[in-house]
Amino acid sequence: MNSQPLLEVRHLRVEFPTRRGTLLALDDVSFDIVPGEILGVVGESGAGKSLTGAAIIGLLEPPGRVAGGEILLAGQRIDNLPPEAMRKIRGRRIGAIFQDPLTSLNPLYTVGRQIIETIQVHLKLGAAEARQRAIALLQETGIPAAEQRIDQYPHQFSGGMRQRVVIALALAAQPELIVADEPTTALDVSIQAQIIALLKNLTKEHGAAVMLVTHDMGVIAEACDRVAVMYAGRIVEIGPVAEVIHHPAHPYTAGLMGSIPSMDIERERLMQIDGAMPRLNAIPSGCAFNPRCPQAFERCRSERPDLMPAGATRAACWLHAEQMERAT
Repeated sequence: MNSQPLLEVRHLRVEFPTRRGTLLALDDVSFDIVPGEILGVVGESGAGKSLTGAAIIGLLEPPGRVAGGEILLAGQRIDNLPPEAMRKIRGRRIGAIFQDPLTSLNPLYTVGRQIIETIQVHLKLGAAEARQRAIALLQETGIPAAEQRIDQYPHQFSGGMRQRVVIALALAAQPELIVADEPTTALDVSIQAQIIALLKNLTKEHGAAVMLVTHDMGVIAEACDRVAVMYAGRIVEIGPVAEVIHHPAHPYTAGLMGSIPSMDIERERLMQIDGAMPRLNAIPSGCAFNPRCPQAFERCRSERPDLMPAGATRAACWLHAEQMERAT
């Protein structure tokens, strides 16, 4: 695996101006992804996962805007590019896979026409070559009888097959980075497993970097190399998947892991994290998780922690500062 990051997100800040003041939706988010790596981004609804993906591909819904920090693709800054320049990068160098394939596909055109158009816009191939590439992509994403199905319309495909078409569309121009936003949410478990295998294969075969946004820890465990856990617009823990799952260093991550049912332990009730994610206009001072945290103490209520070393991962939690101070 290449150790030079393909994607670097540095101190990203996203704001939504409203009549009642400015809401801070992403606050000081930093991470990177190297070629051939799948980084999972996980958290409850409203944590800022999809927003991070939208900021990277330049598709923030107005009035949302990048208000600070920077996003670099292969060392080139892309968050401040004019829309036309960003449109050339989107599709060509960054592919996007969204949760609902019906929003990515035009129902009036055959899937072949949509893939061929994308290929021709970005790769400058002739019609016959582009069609051959489109068929090859449909085959690669596991669509049987691709030569016939290329001339069918989106409504003639099942949900799982439509999602494969969207993945073929995202791969049309051989992008270096793929942002996959909940790509398996609406699919049954066996199809999910196939889509995950497909994403893993992409990174192996094409060396693409993948940012996989999901709320499903099972998908993270199966697909990702590293995972970033988000809460209230910030990353609260980031590290290798096995470490974060088996030795969570942040109380929120521990709560997420504890709420996954285990096959080998019988329980009357599932564990849960009491309370709810704070609204953007009511984020508590100190650590945003402190009102829900069973281990919160005075410092958590007044000072906000940044990511710090916590065993094999990094966590934004004052418990680790206490441990570091005691160790020194």
